[in-house]
Amino acid sequence: MRAGLIVAFWAVAAVLIISIVALPISLQAHLVAGLTVVACMIILKFFRAQGIWRLIALALGTAIVLRYVFWRTTSTIPPITEVTSFIPGFLLYLAEMYSVMMLFLSLFVVSSPLKSRKAPQIDPQNLPTVDVFVPSYNENADLLATTLAAAKGMTYPADKVTVWLLDDGGTDEKCNSSTANAAHQARERRAELQALCAAMDVKYLTRARNLHAKAGNLNNGLEHSTGDLVAVFDADHAPARSFLTETVGYFTTDKNLFLVQTPHFFINPDPLERNLGTFQTMPSENEMFYGVIQRGLDKWDAAFFCGSAAVLRREALQETNGFSGVSITEDCETALELHSRGWTSVYVDKPLIAGLQPDSFASFIGQRSRWAQGMMQILRYKFPPFKRGLKISQRLCYMSSSMFWLFPFSRFCFLISPLCYLFFGLEIFTASGGEFLAYTFTYMMVNFMMQNYLYGRYRWPWISDLYEYIQTIYLLPAVLSVIANPSKPTFKVTAKNESMEESRVSELGTPYFIIFGILILGVIATGIRVWAEPYKADLTLVTGAWNVLNLIIAGCALGVVSERATRRQSHRVRVERPCRFVLGDEIIDAVLKDVSVGGARVHVPPSAEPKLKKGTSGTLEFQPFSSLPVQHLPMEIRKVGMDDRGLLLGCRFMTEKPEHRRMIADLVFANADQWSEFQKNRHHDIGVLRGTLWFFMVAFYQTGRGLSYFFGLQKIGTSNPPAPSVAPAVK
Repeated sequence: MRAGLIVAFWAVAAVLIISIVALPISLQAHLVAGLTVVACMIILKFFRAQGIWRLIALALGTAIVLRYVFWRTTSTIPPITEVTSFIPGFLLYLAEMYSVMMLFLSLFVVSSPLKSRKAPQIDPQNLPTVDVFVPSYNENADLLATTLAAAKGMTYPADKVTVWLLDDGGTDEKCNSSTANAAHQARERRAELQALCAAMDVKYLTRARNLHAKAGNLNNGLEHSTGDLVAVFDADHAPARSFLTETVGYFTTDKNLFLVQTPHFFINPDPLERNLGTFQTMPSENEMFYGVIQRGLDKWDAAFFCGSAAVLRREALQETNGFSGVSITEDCETALELHSRGWTSVYVDKPLIAGLQPDSFASFIGQRSRWAQGMMQILRYKFPPFKRGLKISQRLCYMSSSMFWLFPFSRFCFLISPLCYLFFGLEIFTASGGEFLAYTFTYMMVNFMMQNYLYGRYRWPWISDLYEYIQTIYLLPAVLSVIANPSKPTFKVTAKNESMEESRVSELGTPYFIIFGILILGVIATGIRVWAEPYKADLTLVTGAWNVLNLIIAGCALGVVSERATRRQSHRVRVERPCRFVLGDEIIDAVLKDVSVGGARVHVPPSAEPKLKKGTSGTLEFQPFSSLPVQHLPMEIRKVGMDDRGLLLGCRFMTEKPEHRRMIADLVFANADQWSEFQKNRHHDIGVLRGTLWFFMVAFYQTGRGLSYFFGLQKIGTSNPPAPSVAPAVK
């Protein structure tokens, strides 16, 4: 009954929308209609409308978007006879139509995403066996030890789970390299990791040659293992203790299930979050994908493998001869193949791992270039819209996921289009200032409102524009290269756990300052044109305002590429956990305030001050998140401070034995609920107006900070801006 009502609603809505789109009305009437729709969407949003009311708001917005498309298509493209204006004008039109297409695909995917699932109960008498794969290439032993310790600590019968370190950095090919130094390093790495695995009761596996990158490494693991299920964790992705208990049950209830994917949660900020100082308050970039889009894909049975934090069925992988390796995004490609063969997937909307994302801007761009090129390879080799075996809904979902990475083309067009008019007088958009205001302004407002309806708590206004802009400069040539030669890209491992020793402009930062300078010239050109051609002042001012918006985003990007120093090697996780500090025969009650894989900050009463000095060694006594007995972890006091409640001890863990690694993993990673709580504290819908004002203030500050870095004045630009008062600090 409910499904029938929804179908009937959309049928009526479609008729109304089509009739409204082509309705010939005056500019004033269209402006009033557009502003009325915006007002209705704001009112419905104010009352937190859900269900049918949410769909009504999106349908109203769709009508205004389609009216804009109709007007744009029939009235604004320059005549084909004026070639110099027609070519850039038509490219701009294509860029806008691409954006509209992606908006409608987003509406299909995420207008009504699935709610969070509840994990099925697992039968302890009928548990499948699990192989845990940790593929590695160039990561250091300390990072791997943390992930392996967390994997060994997962709640699951020991005889049913086997942890494997799949080492692609110590292959025979590398150990026998013709470069003596490279061969020596590979042999040393192999010996070190073999010893680590032996000490931690983990199986070490390498192979003869580095064929097909990560996919080949995982397939080598499949050949040497026999588990019913395969869990995959990147080298820097440490699972919570409950990971398997919250994922394996789905496979026992659905024999056709090939994948259970969980979110990627990161304990460190990406370069944008770190350099803009937004990590504690603003939703992270990946949360829009994992918090909304994957839930929307899951509704249509199109949630795909994301390379890590997932469990897969061996039987399904055998059907495709393992993980697919045609593209450099083996994860999405593997899911596409298995979906096309009738296998199903499930997305669990709860972070069950904690990992690291790139620290430097250069590594961030390298990672995104690989993703973009891999998705372009999938478009070229597999072309999801025509992939045999997929349902229509799955075709649309994979089309949305892969075609998203064409955004550098549209973003580049939006950047240079106003300059074409301001510098060269090319009328690439045939419209008066009044028409531009009536149609484009209302379209933009409606677009912002629709985005807010879809992603409000997970993505603030203008942040997507900033992320796309900072990637476009380097992703545009990367995407062009793979379109020209799809076999050219090779898999490159993303650098993690980097150390930013000093504040500096990124080695990739120069183009952003050049573009900023060009946009400043565009502002000057606006003033000159208004003075020289007053009869075109309305069009010039509208185009100049467009250029100013680009300038604001470009100015904010200067702050993104101006790297803040972060000398900390391990990232802290805030906790509030009772413990005891054992000093010889004396036991002092304490509270853990934060922990990392390297150490902890411990709060003790002021009465303990005479006994606790820098350099003092003791033992941290704590109760783990399991049925294990109380644990004792040796540590050394490195720093002593004080607040109004007592002493704050900065301590370093003394990791002397493999069991110490397991204790640290329990302290930092065992509790999955802490990741959900951290995200929840950032999930605030700031709103379009307040979000816009906030972004403009941040952009103004970051423009100044970026210029101070560029001219060597970073000492006056290194302090963090005050956090916006829209979300509480993590407790």
